[in-house]
Amino acid sequence: MNVLFTMLLFLVFVLCALFTVLIGSRVYENITVRSNANYTGNTALSYIANKVRQGDRAGLVDVVDIEGTQALEMRQEIGGAEYVTWIYWGEGSLRELFTDASSGLGLKDGLEILECQGLSLSKEGQLIHIEIPGEGGGRLTLSLRSGGLDWDDEGE
Repeated sequence: MNVLFTMLLFLVFVLCALFTVLIGSRVYENITVRSNANYTGNTALSYIANKVRQGDRAGLVDVVDIEGTQALEMRQEIGGAEYVTWIYWGEGSLRELFTDASSGLGLKDGLEILECQGLSLSKEGQLIHIEIPGEGGGRLTLSLRSGGLDWDDEGE
């Protein structure tokens, strides 16, 4: 009888330990999925915000339609040549293309930056509205604060 009771108690202990591990693994999996979703949305918004802040020049940042796709366009002049950066969503990911304005490259030539569920862009005056839809997505509104091209020339 003592052996049977001990074995039964041990079996209950093993079952409790097993259920604890199973429940813990599901909680961990849920946390990981949420964390990855938040990482994607936050990282995409931070990436775009930093690119806009780097390229903020008077009249050189805009939201355009290229080949039926919304893109954030940032123009700049380097060594007398005009270059353009397009940030857009295509093929299931946030993509970027930096090229000479006359190169003839299109959106299909851009590099994948980060997988996400989409990208919505709009511009109203000096405000750029950015939205990453889906789970873990988010919204961001940026104000273009460039002082003008004359100020940039003085800093060189």
